[in-house]
Amino acid sequence: MQLCNSSTFERTMCIRILPPLCLIWTIVLFSHCSPVGPKAEPQADGHLSNERPQPVAADKEPVSKIIPLDSSAGSILALKQVPILCYHQIRDFRGSDSKRARDYIVPPASFREQMKMLADSGYTAVMPDQLIHYLVSGKGMPEKPVMLSFDDADLSQFELAKPVLDQYGFKATFFIMTVVLNKPGYMKREHVRQLSDEGHVIGSHTWDHMNVKKLTEHDWEIQIDKPSRQLKEITGKPVEYFAYPFGLWDERAAEGIRARGFKAAFQLSAKRDSTMPLYTIRRIIVPGEWTTARVYGFMRGSFR
Repeated sequence: MQLCNSSTFERTMCIRILPPLCLIWTIVLFSHCSPVGPKAEPQADGHLSNERPQPVAADKEPVSKIIPLDSSAGSILALKQVPILCYHQIRDFRGSDSKRARDYIVPPASFREQMKMLADSGYTAVMPDQLIHYLVSGKGMPEKPVMLSFDDADLSQFELAKPVLDQYGFKATFFIMTVVLNKPGYMKREHVRQLSDEGHVIGSHTWDHMNVKKLTEHDWEIQIDKPSRQLKEITGKPVEYFAYPFGLWDERAAEGIRARGFKAAFQLSAKRDSTMPLYTIRRIIVPGEWTTARVYGFMRGSFR
């Protein structure tokens, strides 16, 4: 991937934010930044070209038949990482929102601008199966991939984010916290079913956002197994992907997720595990106060 290409947005960014001297500073800064990730319990409320890049089809064979997962960690870690953006609430700020809360709230106008930037810059929104195929085979990625993800099942994701995704032909992965389904301010079961029917991927985010590092033997059934069954009942499809609440994980938790048949698990800003990189895939939360230019720059600089 080139630093500057011929897209309108990227030419503008190269002129405005990456002149020769600033380029060096930007690269150094990005290489030392840590992506934003949650550190506390969630809050209570918790035009384009007509031709869009087409998603690259994943290999039809099961992932396990492409490359044995146990022996592929080094190869996976050597590949360039695919940028993965994580969103929570899509709404305007309120006077009562703390600075911490605004890290998890992206105003609708900002979200629309970010999706337009991705589309104008030639990015293709890839799905988890495509990502895993790439990671285990080193093949199958479009020139400029990005994965879009949403956590917690906030209603704004369906009502405000989905229409924008539809506008640009983007599909996303929604990691659902099942305890909130059908509750005020959150998605209903039919919303989750519709997202799945329209080609989005539904993943698990536990039952009630419990830190997986604290799961007891009894908790695994409540927090992991039961939500997977519930989501399968809603969508008619197996649940194959998991996102760690708060982005927190340890080796025991990652191994437990793997043992339950998930193809991959997604964290936030920590370094990937050297033996289980498929179960510690990195994402970045997009803070609500970031400009689109900053999102673009951080996305390009953080995933190497």
